[in-house]
Amino acid sequence: MDVRGHLDLLLLAVLADAEGAHGYAVIAALRERSTGAFDVPEGTVYPALHRLERAGLVVSRWEQVAPRRRRVYELTPDGRAARAAKQSEWRSFVNSVQAVIGPVAAQAPA
Repeated sequence: MDVRGHLDLLLLAVLADAEGAHGYAVIAALRERSTGAFDVPEGTVYPALHRLERAGLVVSRWEQVAPRRRRVYELTPDGRAARAAKQSEWRSFVNSVQAVIGPVAAQAPA
């Protein structure tokens, strides 16, 4: 599933539920929480995390987990506010689309 235009909200939402998560854990959470629909590659997630960090929405720190170090990301107060705003925008968009296309019809069992 294509996440272009929505990746920031998805990353902010995953990080909002974590006390700090390394990149692979973020990727795994996206995949798990979407029941596999959002299997986003590292080459997409890490640049987005760095962009969010440059924007001041995410901070990172190095954590030592034997035998390697990993970068752990967490939301800043501005990141929490951005997540809430983006979530509100998304819900409004979904409601508007549903108003146009109608509710999802129940499917008969096969």
